Amino acid sequence: MARTRLSRADRYDQLVEMSWALVRAEGADALTLGRLAERAGVAKPVVYSHFASRAALLAALFSEFDDRQKVMLEEYREATAETLDGRANAIANSYVGCALAQGRELVGVLAALEGSPELEQVKRESEHAYFERCREMLVPFGASGELAQSSMTAIFGAAEALSRAAVAGMLSPDEAKGELAALIVAVVGRT
Repeated sequence: MARTRLSRADRYDQLVEMSWALVRAEGADALTLGRLAERAGVAKPVVYSHFASRAALLAALFSEFDDRQKVMLEEYREATAETLDGRANAIANSYVGCALAQGRELVGVLAALEGSPELEQVKRESEHAYFERCREMLVPFGASGELAQSSMTAIFGAAEALSRAAVAGMLSPDEAKGELAALIVAVVGRT
């Protein structure tokens, strides 16, 4: 049986998908470029042509997750009322929902990102952009017309903790989303 040659974009997508599967099955520590090549059934140079290093692969995985999270946020925003409750629910549903859709493997990738200053910077920049988009969505509903960095830090610290609890099965998805939405309303309502 002849192999089908994939376009560069399709191969990249395949490698990202295989990377997530490898992390899901064996943990983030097992994710190496050589192991990915083996799992994908391609030669190592094919993988190296897409990712110069393990760090680049981890950054790509996080970027792919981040892109999906942004899309989900906009989809929920468009589907909810332009009220504080609607915006809070959009943020809560997208944040927790995206973490649940990715599953436990996200935790390993996030931990690996924090193991390197360059990767941690990628994560921080991405999170900052996401936080700013959420701030833009919430500012019109705050009494002062602003939302302090400390408030955003509290919201997203809670979002991370609630998402992890939902992924681990310690909370139901609805409990995590509901608690996060309620916290967002409380924080924004007091500013």
